[in-house]
Formats: sequence, C-alpha cells, structure tokens
Amino acid sequence: MTSPSRDPHNGAPVPPPQALYSPAAINKSRTAFHRELERLQDEVLVLGSMVAKATLRAVDALRAGDIATARAIQAEDTLVNRKRFDIEEAALLLIATQQPMASDLRQLAAILQIVTDLERMGDYAAGIAHICVQIGDEPLIKPLIDIPRMADKATDMLRRSLDAFIERDVAAAEQIAQEDDEVDDLYQQVYRELLTIMLANPRTINQATHLLWVAHNLERVADRVQNVCERVVFLVTGRMREFSRGTVG
Repeated sequence: MTSPSRDPHNGAPVPPPQALYSPAAINKSRTAFHRELERLQDEVLVLGSMVAKATLRAVDALRAGDIATARAIQAEDTLVNRKRFDIEEAALLLIATQQPMASDLRQLAAILQIVTDLERMGDYAAGIAHICVQIGDEPLIKPLIDIPRMADKATDMLRRSLDAFIERDVAAAEQIAQEDDEVDDLYQQVYRELLTIMLANPRTINQATHLLWVAHNLERVADRVQNVCERVVFLVTGRMREFSRGTVG
C-alpha cells in the first residue's frame, strides 16, 4: 500500500488531488470567496462614508473659519488613501487566487474602479480643507449659501449611488447620474456671483478665486459619482455606459 505524500516542510500528510476538487472542498472555497466579496462591499461603503463626512466637514469648516478642523481633515486624508489601497489589494488577491468569472469578476472590477473614484473625492475634500487653511481668519467676502448646497447634493448623490451599487439598482444609478446637472447649475451660479464680486472689488480676487476652487472641487465630486453610477450599470448589465459629458480630473 502506497504511503500518503507529505509536505516537505513540516511532514504533514498532503491530501490527494481528488480531495482538493471534491464538491465539498469546492463549495467551501466558494463560500469563503463570497464572504470576502461581501466584506469588500462593506469596506466600499465605509470608504464612501469617510469621503462624504470629510466633504461636509470641510465645507462646514470653511463656513465657520475652523482652521483646526480643516487641518484635521487634511491629515485624515491618509486614512482614506490607506483604506482604498487595502480594498484594492484584497480585490486583486481574490482575482489572482480565485479566478472569478462573469458577474463576480465584474463586481471586483467595479470595486476597483469605485474605490479609485472615492479616493479622488477624498482628495477634493482635503483640497477644500487646504483652501480653508489658506483663507485663515480672513472674513468671508459673502455668506456661503450655494457652496453648502453643492456639498449637500453631491454627498447625497454619493450615498445613494453606493446604495445602488449594493442593491444592483440600475434605474437608481441612471437617475442619480442625471442629477449631476443640478450640481453643475449651482456651480455656474457660484461662478457668476463670485465673478460679479471680483469685478466690483478687485481686492476680493484672491479669496473669490479660492471659493471658486471649492465649488470646482464639489462639482468634481458629483462628476465622480457619475463614474460610480456607470459601474453599477456595468456590474448589472455587463455593458459600459458613459454618463459624464466631459473628462473628470
């Protein structure tokens, strides 16, 4: 009778090849795979929540002249980056070791793209915080009204787009993508108002330019949400659909 093969490193018995491919072994492997996939989905939601909170806090800090909070948001951007890289590494490991097919592979591809967009949104929030620090204790040239509205709308779109991702809701994703026009309209309103202020008083140009960049960053957050919506459609249908009208930077 042939003795069982043993691991050359520790001498432990090595199961025969047929045991590795038994229905029970395959089922156990697939269960572990889908459990890890669900964990990654949850981590995407965590990252999205981090980004949404950072965006709203940055705008609140700007409105209140809260330099300490703005500096904290800048520092916390490293946590957003780390979370993105952790999710990416885990997703790539699953692709390399499990060789997923069809919908599972699309889900991992969607996760990889979504976390990239979320990390970039986090950069926009950190950029707003940086502008808050640059303005410092200088009084704002006007009360902030439309900029907070942009932040509220963009972060609401973000949260709902991630819900659509989890729920595989193509109709919701399509609707959310169209709402980017509302953020664009607010941006144009901010632009016109600040331009009028600068023309009337050139001494406001420096701060007005900073505020324009804040509005620009929020408009870009909404553009990135459109990318998330595109990934929802791809995940469910397997078709690529572009919602955005221009290149997102």
